[in-house]
Amino acid sequence: MTEATTQALVGLRDLSTLKWYIIPLLAIVFYIYSKEMSNARKKNNWDVIFCGLIVFGLDFFNETWNGWLMHLSGYSAAWTTPGETAFRVTIGWNIEIIFMFLILGIIYYNSLSENQDKKILGINEKWVVAGGYTIFCVIIESVLNQAGLLIWDYSWWNLSFAGIWLILIIGYGIFFFGAAVLLGLKTNKQKITMIGIVYAVPIIMTIIAASLGFVY
Repeated sequence: MTEATTQALVGLRDLSTLKWYIIPLLAIVFYIYSKEMSNARKKNNWDVIFCGLIVFGLDFFNETWNGWLMHLSGYSAAWTTPGETAFRVTIGWNIEIIFMFLILGIIYYNSLSENQDKKILGINEKWVVAGGYTIFCVIIESVLNQAGLLIWDYSWWNLSFAGIWLILIIGYGIFFFGAAVLLGLKTNKQKITMIGIVYAVPIIMTIIAASLGFVY
């Protein structure tokens, strides 16, 4: 295994690493969701909550296959986060990242105008905003990589021409474009079904991994 992978396995799901600052961060996430849920009830429009859930669910999926890659390759995941954290959930997923992804979908939704048919340069606004956030997040990811906080060990997952497209599409595009697809669905039932499927896949993968003794 790579040095970064070995380091990321240290303290994995170790409660002794917990820090007090996760409590106010958790409270902030709760506040955001409670405020948005209150507004959703008044407007009878739950799309903002759905966007929050779908983006986090897709991140859950990404972190799950990333862990499978590490275990099956015996080398490395596509990305690892070996640095200091208040709680390391998987080798590429820590509590700080989780809090960010819990509100990222809400940020995306609140960046859209109320008119979901609005177009920018002839393209539906939700796709343009999705593309903009994807690019922005990849820039931040690249800065974290250069800072040594987020490690890439594969030639196909880096800032090369081919690698950057993978990071754009799979690393972040899947989150925002997934939210855009959800917003295009007509009924709450369809949206809830999509969210359920997105969560079911990594949950099943995690159960299988646990039964087979995978560690990631």
